Amino acid sequence: MMKKTLIALAATLAMTSSAAWSQTVLRLSHNAAPGNPKAEASLKFAELVAQKTGGRVKVEVGGSAQFGDDAESLTNMRLGTMAFSANSQGTTSNIVPEFGLLGLPFLFRDLEHAYKVVDGPVGEKLGEYADKKGLVLLALWDNGIRQVSNNTRPITKPQDLAGIKLRTPPDPMTLSIFKSLGANPAPLAFSELYIALQQGVFDGQENPLMNIYSSKLFEVQKYISLTGHKYEATPLLASKMIFGTLSKDDQKAVREAAIEAGKLNRDMSLAADADLRKKLADAGVQFNAVDQAPFVAQTKPVYDEWAAKFPDMVKLIVSEAAK
Repeated sequence: MMKKTLIALAATLAMTSSAAWSQTVLRLSHNAAPGNPKAEASLKFAELVAQKTGGRVKVEVGGSAQFGDDAESLTNMRLGTMAFSANSQGTTSNIVPEFGLLGLPFLFRDLEHAYKVVDGPVGEKLGEYADKKGLVLLALWDNGIRQVSNNTRPITKPQDLAGIKLRTPPDPMTLSIFKSLGANPAPLAFSELYIALQQGVFDGQENPLMNIYSSKLFEVQKYISLTGHKYEATPLLASKMIFGTLSKDDQKAVREAAIEAGKLNRDMSLAADADLRKKLADAGVQFNAVDQAPFVAQTKPVYDEWAAKFPDMVKLIVSEAAK
């Protein structure tokens, strides 16, 4: 009896060792603070990948840029040294410029309108462009509709932006928008933004409310103006080199996990705005509404600028948004 027990125990230990040995551990990088929809969806993605692959694939999540900022993550994915990144639309557009077109000014009515557009032919086309640059587009999560905050004055008309030093993502589209509006924009990594605002390097910045709140930017900003000037997605990307090493079943599981985690991300984003306006107001931030009409009129040249560079993709996005 003792001999049979020992044989069974040895077999169990061998199977456990084999399972552990065959497990693939992959890293996912993102720049968001804990509690942000991007951060929560990344953790959900890791959980779902483990479930759907039966533990064959484990995803380690490094938030708050602990595995590198967005630009570093894109480089590492293309080199095959980072598996996944819940990246930023603006930073991604420096590698795959067509992603920046999702941020054409005042393109979408609201978040649900944006989701409808990006989940169709537009998202499929972006996936094709990403593939050519060594990246796999797993899903387009949400990073909200963006608002302007600053320490100088409420922004009620484009002229109020004159002379304001405004941080933007390293995103040519956002730079185009704010140059057309008369601001003084400059790019900076998100991970450096709080300190830059605190030290007065910038007067203001632009982000969705969920980023302003989760990263505590309200502690170093007086005014939030509800400009709603552009939408921004969160591309969940994979390294084409690493993704190609997974079995077809595990690739399918990862893609399914990306879409399911994206639903959590979007649900959190949809629920955030009304709740966060109260929390931010309670924290002392002064809100003001904006008549978008003059902002829309002043940013029309941005469409001409980008249509000259990417005529087919701009036409596709604008036509899909008009449906």
